[in-house]
Amino acid sequence: MDTPDLEIQLKTLPNLPGVYQYYDKEGTIIYVGKAKNLKKRVSSYFNKTHDSGKTRVLVKKIAEIKHIVVDTETDALLLENNLIKKYQPRYNVMLKDDKSYPWICIKKERFPRVFSTRRVIKDGSEYFGPYTSGKTVLTLLDLIKGLYSLRTCNYNLSEEKVDAGKYKVCLEYHLGNCKGPCEGLESETEYNENIKAIKEILKGNFKDSLQQFKAQMLEFANNMQFEEAQKIKEKLEVLENYQAKSTVVNPKISNVDVFAIVSDESYGYINFLQLSYGSIIRAHTLEIKKKLDETDKELLELAITEIRQRFNSKSKEIYVPFKVELGEDLKVTVPKLGDKKHILDLSLRNAKYFRMERFKQIKIVDPDRHANRIMAQMKADLRLSEEPRHIECFDNSNIQGTNPVAACVVFKNGKPSKKDYRHFNIKTVEGPDDFASMEEVVYRRYKRLLDEEQPLPQLIIIDGGKGQLSSALKSLDALHLRGEIAIIGIAKRLEELFYPNDPIPLYLDKKSETLKVIQQLRNEAHRFGIEHHRNKRSKSALNTELETIPGVGEKTVVELLKKFKSAKRVAHAKLDELEDVVGVSRAKKVYDYYHKNEVK
Repeated sequence: MDTPDLEIQLKTLPNLPGVYQYYDKEGTIIYVGKAKNLKKRVSSYFNKTHDSGKTRVLVKKIAEIKHIVVDTETDALLLENNLIKKYQPRYNVMLKDDKSYPWICIKKERFPRVFSTRRVIKDGSEYFGPYTSGKTVLTLLDLIKGLYSLRTCNYNLSEEKVDAGKYKVCLEYHLGNCKGPCEGLESETEYNENIKAIKEILKGNFKDSLQQFKAQMLEFANNMQFEEAQKIKEKLEVLENYQAKSTVVNPKISNVDVFAIVSDESYGYINFLQLSYGSIIRAHTLEIKKKLDETDKELLELAITEIRQRFNSKSKEIYVPFKVELGEDLKVTVPKLGDKKHILDLSLRNAKYFRMERFKQIKIVDPDRHANRIMAQMKADLRLSEEPRHIECFDNSNIQGTNPVAACVVFKNGKPSKKDYRHFNIKTVEGPDDFASMEEVVYRRYKRLLDEEQPLPQLIIIDGGKGQLSSALKSLDALHLRGEIAIIGIAKRLEELFYPNDPIPLYLDKKSETLKVIQQLRNEAHRFGIEHHRNKRSKSALNTELETIPGVGEKTVVELLKKFKSAKRVAHAKLDELEDVVGVSRAKKVYDYYHKNEVK
């Protein structure tokens, strides 16, 4: 499908957090932005006059909009940063410099330091983040410093130098902020226990630490040290609100390509995320038209080769939802949990949204195309001689053998035509006989259409198995319509379709759109029939209770029920209460009816 007009692209954007990219007519990326709500943010560029001349020029140059859906606003902010650094778009000024978001580093050394940095160095140190706010980093470091005594000096605290007494404790030791590992006053084991607890906090796993802090807070409070207790409480709040690391930036994942696929009967949609040093730097979704009913595996293998060539990817590893055959040079990983699975899920989510938006765009550009496709599909799947533009589905409703009714629902071009729905009260059948009821209803329906010279459907669907289908066929035979209209029966499980004179049912793919339309018809017929049956039962219940009272008509019944809500309450009402509602004469008739057996 060609790129749709901007107006159509705007209408189909999701109301989700993400990053949008504007391209000019040459296909060059000219602006990257983040949004809490993609649809609202992007639309705002086009539906208001901008004061900034730069923004007005930008809007005029936009030819195509692409977007990447993410989980949170924080992820959107980080992804925006990655993409601007990578592509240096002409109209992005703020983030083009080398400034990047801060990380918290736990240095690989004896008695590790914990500090903030904007540079990730591959020296074996551990990095947590990135954080979208420097304030968050300072708060966390302050929290860690307040809870754990860590060194801040940059001395090389090797065992030999410490034992040789090369260093002396500084002011931090005397203030109680450091326990003096430089003079051997703190063991390496004790220090590393604190580092282990700090790592858990930074990962978001701080259950043990929370318990420890709460105990400290209670101890301060019990000792009347309320200011100290308040400080711990504030730090606890920061800790409880702290979120674990982002999906879109993860230093543990190096240079990999991520692929996910969703497909339907006609197309496959493959999303590609490219990660460089743990950051998403590219996202693209490829739409492939199926030619020979290819499997998802075949489509994905084809797409991976095509996309990697197009973007000149050199990554040696890919993440995919299932095993694919791509030669021995490429490492194929199928993530099952953890960070790798999260990034694969993000890719799958973007593929799904791309497919949804394509469908919406098709409906706007060519409203009939969707219906035409489904009709052609149904004709092929159900082995019909013509497209089922007009379908009618019948369902019987008799619960516990009472008030037998039937429903006929009508779909035109794959959509409900509610003005053509019809209810039937069973007239010629005594008792609960589904087969005879179906025969009567089908006969009455098509006798009337023939008499009134109304158009007949191309397909009749009978809710029921072989027995129901045989009953409906008798009526078509009586009206000389057999062969004129295609007719099938659906078994209760909705997986078996029965045809006249064919003992072997047809099974449809559970994912097929044909089955979805048939399910929708069956559900509508069932709902419509039950609704009528319920109304009829309610009415008959009224008749048995109140309308059987001599001298009491429908109007009186309605007034009484409006006031008392049920016939039972009417029966227990006092005479003066009834008189207030329906007057003296009628109230006496109702009251006497319910109290006639009482001893006077």
